[in-house]
Amino acid sequence: MENTQYIVAIEIGSSKIVGAIAEKSPSGYVQVIHLEEERFIDCVRYGCIQNVESTKGCINNILKKLENRIDGTIKDAYVGVSGRSVHTEDAEVSRNLDSTRAITDDILEKIVKDSAREGIRNYEIIDTVPCAYYVDKNETTKPSGQFGSSISIKVNHIVAKPTIKLNLERVMSLGTRVKNYLVTPLVVGEEILNDNELSLGCMLVDIGAETTTVSIYKKHALVYLITLPLGGRNITRDIANGLAVLEETAERVKKNINNPLEDSVEVLNIEGVKSTDASNYIKARTGEIIANINQQINYAGLTAGDLHNIVLIGGGSQLQGIARRIEETTKLKVRMGSYPQSLNILDHSINRMEYIQIFSLLAKGAAIIPDGQSCVQRHNYEDGPTMNVQAEAKKPETPIEKVPEEDKKKKKKRGWFESMLNRASSLLEEDPDEA
Repeated sequence: MENTQYIVAIEIGSSKIVGAIAEKSPSGYVQVIHLEEERFIDCVRYGCIQNVESTKGCINNILKKLENRIDGTIKDAYVGVSGRSVHTEDAEVSRNLDSTRAITDDILEKIVKDSAREGIRNYEIIDTVPCAYYVDKNETTKPSGQFGSSISIKVNHIVAKPTIKLNLERVMSLGTRVKNYLVTPLVVGEEILNDNELSLGCMLVDIGAETTTVSIYKKHALVYLITLPLGGRNITRDIANGLAVLEETAERVKKNINNPLEDSVEVLNIEGVKSTDASNYIKARTGEIIANINQQINYAGLTAGDLHNIVLIGGGSQLQGIARRIEETTKLKVRMGSYPQSLNILDHSINRMEYIQIFSLLAKGAAIIPDGQSCVQRHNYEDGPTMNVQAEAKKPETPIEKVPEEDKKKKKKRGWFESMLNRASSLLEEDPDEA
């Protein structure tokens, strides 16, 4: 369809790489049309790329599969930034102002950008988020349009080890450009948290395979973000190591125990593993993960009373009973997250909790992509040359005149008689000497 925009996003998690395409109609309707993934073992650890060539191969496979599905070429992609070293560093920047001139959005944007110029030692600033504004030392939520002689802005720099972005640039070096780097946990928070949660205070917890990302919001601002090196795979490995089974077996055991976090677990034999034995390992490691999640509230300088609730996402959040255990520990209400409401996902096979991150990146991309731009160039096929040769007009044949049957007989008789006369005449004219 003409004017349809295509948005492509790539998300590198701690257990898989996912790529997806959404199409945005001229009316603003956004629908996810295709999704592909590649699972890996060692090329990515804790959400950080370890083997560039292997990761590049995974991404190229995903892009080729997507291109085959849409019959086009992917030119650009929005790429998510996440991983173990991603966290926030707070700062404050102040400026004197001309009190006769109103504060504008351009002034605020410039001050926020200037705050990132000094940088953070050993880290690269990926994004900067304003948290609070003070005009003449008075806090305000909307400084634009106000007058004052000074302004102070508290900001949170979202930082990561320089190798994270550098390796992302390396794996995206074959034909597909990075349209924009998006901080995955920040985008997910913007897309799936509701207005009350952002205003009253909320903790977004993403439990992945090898990492758990905690983002805390208050007064519509990100006030804290940290990536913990703990996740669902730690539980699986505890079972595998403790009970001397393969990791694949341990993963299936973990998923097939009913209520493994309860005090009384039904005794079952699952692939040669006693459910009660596996449950002990699950409880111990899950308790450690939840304790670390709860501790981040204090590290953010807040208390449980400052927050309204917790929103839980990620593959690790599917462990039976984990939401209730988090509620018991933090004393906060927990709800399970869902994909952004601005997206339409008609394919039920991909409408799953584990894809919330890639869906959020698509939704953000659809919101910020400029009019008239698209991440995909569709293939156009031209028809072959047409043969514009007209059939040569046939010359009209001279009609054969039909001769009546009576005339045919007369003509035949007359022809015989004339033949006899000619023969007699020939005999009379013969020379006698030649006889």
